[in-house]
Amino acid sequence: MNKETVLFNESCTACPRLNNFLQIVRKKYPNYHGKPVAPFGEKKPKLLVVGLAPGMHGANATGRPFTGDYAGVLLYETLYEFGFSNQANSISRNDKLKLIDCRITNAVKCLPPENKPTGSEINQCNQYLTEELKQLAISSVILCLGQIAHKAVVKALMLKQTDFPFGHANLYKLDNGNMLIDSYHCSRYNTQTRRLTKAMFHDVFRTIKQLIK
Repeated sequence: MNKETVLFNESCTACPRLNNFLQIVRKKYPNYHGKPVAPFGEKKPKLLVVGLAPGMHGANATGRPFTGDYAGVLLYETLYEFGFSNQANSISRNDKLKLIDCRITNAVKCLPPENKPTGSEINQCNQYLTEELKQLAISSVILCLGQIAHKAVVKALMLKQTDFPFGHANLYKLDNGNMLIDSYHCSRYNTQTRRLTKAMFHDVFRTIKQLIK
């Protein structure tokens, strides 16, 4: 298996439930991407953003993480405000958006039914996240959006879950010199219920900028 395939495999069908679901989705929405969604951004980022999985009418439709759905609104506005992108919105793969010192990926690369991957599916996809984390330079920052992404990163780094509990704005310095920071996921539910506010999200990014400097 070559390096690119190890980092990401658009032809992956290793999870039967996800593969079957995507076949159904492709029939219903023939113009959608409908396949595993590749990470997006720089190959050697200072900031790696890790989400949960593609959304039905977002990344699954457009083929780019957090693009075209509500969850991406706050994320891309914030990335732009803090200098990690060249524009504040993400509509399609052809919108000329470029990330700066940043890369976005997901713990699970395929759309799961009801946005809920199973434990076995998360574990199966963890090999790709493991390889992505290996590409990070020393003093990089890993931002985990939500508990599932957090646990997937901890697993990929072969660390003990009990030593790294999830919590909004929790910050951990890793033995390899990188840093891990958590945020509640920027989903519609979290932002509309104000579990995650713009101010809270920006505070996390202020910390990230300080860590990178």
